[in-house]
Amino acid sequence: MGFPHVAQTFTFAAVIECVARRLSRRDFDVFRLGTAMSGGQYSQAPQARRRAGSVRGMDTRTLGQGLEVSAQGLGCMGMSAWYGETDEEESIAAIHRALDLGVNFLDTADIYGARMGENEKLVGRAIADRRDEVVLATKFGNVFHADGRRAVNGRPEYVHEAIEASLERLGLDHVDLYYQHRVDKTVPIEETVGAMAELVAAGKVRYLGLSEASPDTIRRAHSVHPIAALQSEYSLWSRDPEDGVLDAIRELGIGFVAYSPLGRGFLTGRFRSPEDFADDDFRRHHPRFQGESFRRNLELVERVQEIAAQKGVTAGQLALAWVLAQGDDVVPIPGTKRRSYLEENAAAAEIELTPEDLGRIDEVFPRGAASGDRYSDMSTIDVG
Repeated sequence: MGFPHVAQTFTFAAVIECVARRLSRRDFDVFRLGTAMSGGQYSQAPQARRRAGSVRGMDTRTLGQGLEVSAQGLGCMGMSAWYGETDEEESIAAIHRALDLGVNFLDTADIYGARMGENEKLVGRAIADRRDEVVLATKFGNVFHADGRRAVNGRPEYVHEAIEASLERLGLDHVDLYYQHRVDKTVPIEETVGAMAELVAAGKVRYLGLSEASPDTIRRAHSVHPIAALQSEYSLWSRDPEDGVLDAIRELGIGFVAYSPLGRGFLTGRFRSPEDFADDDFRRHHPRFQGESFRRNLELVERVQEIAAQKGVTAGQLALAWVLAQGDDVVPIPGTKRRSYLEENAAAAEIELTPEDLGRIDEVFPRGAASGDRYSDMSTIDVG
């Protein structure tokens, strides 16, 4: 069931249901208010919003030709590498908690982890006894050579090799959504997608996706086999998809999956200095987290925090609600490796932003306002 609005009568029957479900105090808070609070301090809960489809407490959205997923997914990359210290036990608990809350759309990739496939193995262990609850997406195409050089491989024969390796690591016979992680500019997209279509015919993949592809590439790919989803970075501080990509996929009936909808955590307002990141956290070297760019971006986030406080939500929840408000064909996949942040993120699906709210957010954080490039090396991004 959905989370009731804070103003809704909290009946004795609801209390009994919570007890029957053996909910913890944190679970009880999420059930009652739509978010977990701490220290006995309860802010106003997000206004509830219900749509036709739902999975437990989470609305659903449809990508492409019929892939129904939770309105918000879970990015699993940080559970295995690049965002500081990892904790497999807590990460698996976070995945289980996501499924309990109805967040059934899990996102991984073969390249995620300190070693190839490490994150896929973790996700596979987490869902081993809950596969029927999961819509699972993984990706191929990014590779590292023995000398450490990164490359993109979209050769048809590699497509087949990659899915076999991913399925073995995941412990599955098929995945629900298979993306080409980056476009291989040396291989015609028609050849790559043709090989991906063979995976659908073989029952190893249900739906196909692309990531960081240009409108022209998307159209060419879609002409070979229907593309269900495009995954690209999209948030208040990364609005590149508005430059033609969103128009193209909507013309073709393709869904949009937004990665890094919290700006790699920056939009939560939790970070006040580059020194807040661990030595092994890649954000220490990210252009938007450096020097003057960090300072200027922090000023933008502080403005978002002011609006969030007025609505009784966190800055991160407001940023996620903004992405969700960009269309019912948009599904954000915030990444986290902790249950506490997962619960906070999930509650953002209940926030209703009015046209006035959206106007204020655009005013304080206008398109293009973020300082610094999205990546230090943008060469793998297909801009057409």
